[in-house]
Amino acid sequence: MQKNEGSAPSRHDLLVVGSANADLVVGVDRRPGPGETVLGSDLVVHPGGKGANQAVAAARLGARTALLARVGDDAHGRLLRASQQEAGVDTGGVLVGGAPTGVALITVDPSGDNSIVVSPGANARLTPGDIRAAAPLLATARVVSVQLEIPLDTVAETARSLAPGTRLVLNPSPPAPLPDEVLAACDPLVVNEHEARFILGEGAGSTPESWARGLTALGPRSVVITLGADGALVADTRGGDPVRVPSPRVDAVDTTGAGDAFTAALAWRLGLGEDLAEAAGYAVRVGAAAVTKEGAQASFPTAEEVAAL
Repeated sequence: MQKNEGSAPSRHDLLVVGSANADLVVGVDRRPGPGETVLGSDLVVHPGGKGANQAVAAARLGARTALLARVGDDAHGRLLRASQQEAGVDTGGVLVGGAPTGVALITVDPSGDNSIVVSPGANARLTPGDIRAAAPLLATARVVSVQLEIPLDTVAETARSLAPGTRLVLNPSPPAPLPDEVLAACDPLVVNEHEARFILGEGAGSTPESWARGLTALGPRSVVITLGADGALVADTRGGDPVRVPSPRVDAVDTTGAGDAFTAALAWRLGLGEDLAEAAGYAVRVGAAAVTKEGAQASFPTAEEVAAL
């Protein structure tokens, strides 16, 4: 069965094209070895997936946000759609059917270390054809944000399908080799240290400034490198040296989803017309606020909470 949630409003600040997962979390005293069974805590199910996380984070800040994704016609899919709607996300682009909803199976030990197995499910069925069919939705967006938890061909089709004047923000997570046409469309490419080193390989260098120089040489119009508690570094090929953007100091409780909150806030503020450093300055505050609470979507701040930092 194929269906969607209805029609989209005339204009969006941000359209997120990406994944939607149900996170199935069990606490364990220790993770099992091969062939071993251990008892765990009660199962807890959270809405997740990088695409769904970004959409909720932006909407909670006040952005007019839409999500283009695919979920199954099942309880997990209903949970994910409900969490989006509760946050104020337009779900007109959420396709239903084709496979079960994607799930992440997560075991967490007392130290906080986790092991994760992801079944992409319906995320892997979000196709280039779905992107072409959603052309009216893409035409409503000031900024489109994508990640790599959906097929790379679908990401490439998204880059090709942008309306004139629409900006593409890409977080290549999980990291994978990127086609030149995708890199050239990124404005910005948003990476952490691990993702930067993956893309650049052995010649990455040892500093964020060297990563920024290497990444901009690959073709993106701009680059943002997230640096955790140290904030971010931004580089724009249109002129100027890389700029460090500091983060406010907070007591971190849980970093889950903080990168998604950062990217969503960055994309939204760019769509409002802020320059890269200004938008990143706001985004690091959003990311800092997110780490002060447990969970992913549950930790994403409102604009008032960000202002209070």
